[in-house]
Amino acid sequence: MPESSGPGSDKLVIAGKAYTSRLIVGTGKYASYAQNAEAAEAAGAEIVTVALRRVNVMDKTSDRLIDHLNPRRFTYLPNTAGCYTADEAVRTLRLAREAGGWSLVKLEVLADQKTLYPEMEETLKAAKALIADGFDVMVYCSDDPVYARKLEDAGCCAIMPLGSLIGSGLGVQNPVNIRLIVERARVPVIVDAGVGTASDAAIAMELGVDGVLMNTAIAAAKDPVRMARAMKHAVIAGREAYLAGRMPKKRYADPSSPLGGLI
Repeated sequence: MPESSGPGSDKLVIAGKAYTSRLIVGTGKYASYAQNAEAAEAAGAEIVTVALRRVNVMDKTSDRLIDHLNPRRFTYLPNTAGCYTADEAVRTLRLAREAGGWSLVKLEVLADQKTLYPEMEETLKAAKALIADGFDVMVYCSDDPVYARKLEDAGCCAIMPLGSLIGSGLGVQNPVNIRLIVERARVPVIVDAGVGTASDAAIAMELGVDGVLMNTAIAAAKDPVRMARAMKHAVIAGREAYLAGRMPKKRYADPSSPLGGLI
C-alpha cells in the first residue's frame, strides 16, 4: 500500500460494491434495536447481517430494525440462521428477495444445534441453487480450503470461514487453514464466527483476511457500544499491520541499534 494511502482508501469490494469498513456486524442478542443501532454506528459498520427468522424487518405493527438502522445508509445482508437444509435456506432467501428486494445474501446451512457448525454438502447445494437464481452469495463455511475453493468455483462472491464456533468467543482456532484459504481465494475472505474480543479481530485481520463478521462479541459485551468501538479500531489495526508486513520472528535477540562504530 502506498505511503500516501490509508484505511479510507483501502476498500473492501463485494459483488461490485466498495465499502470502507471491513467490519460487518450482526443484529441479534442486543437489549433493543436502539442499542443495536448505536453499536453499529460505533463500529463504523456499513453492512449489517439480519437473521430473517429472528429479527423483525417487515412487520409494521411492532418495533422494526429498519426503524433504527436506515437501510439507505446500511447494506442489509439477510442470512439463513436457523436453517438446517439447503431447501430451507433457498426458500428463506427467496422470500427475503420478494419482501425486501435483497439479492446480496449470507448463506449458512447448519449441521446441528449444539455446534452450529456448517453442513458443507447442503451449503454447497444451496449456494449453487441461489447463484443460478441470480443471488450474490456470501457463504458461511468451515475452515476447509478444499470446500472454500468449491464454493468460490460455484460462484460465491465472498467466502466466510469460521474462526471458531458461533458465539464461542474462542478466536481463530486454525490460523493455518485460514491462511491457506486467503492465499488461494480470488474473492474476499471474511472470518465469520468465534471472535470474542478486539485482539481476536486484529489477529484475524493480520492473517490477511478481507474482513470480519461478528455479533455476539459485541452484543454480549458488558458495554456493547464501547466494544463495538474497540472492534472498529482492532480491524483497522490488523489490516494495517498485515499490509505493513510484520518483522520476522527470530530465536535470539537482535539489538535495535547497530553494533558497528561503538565507542
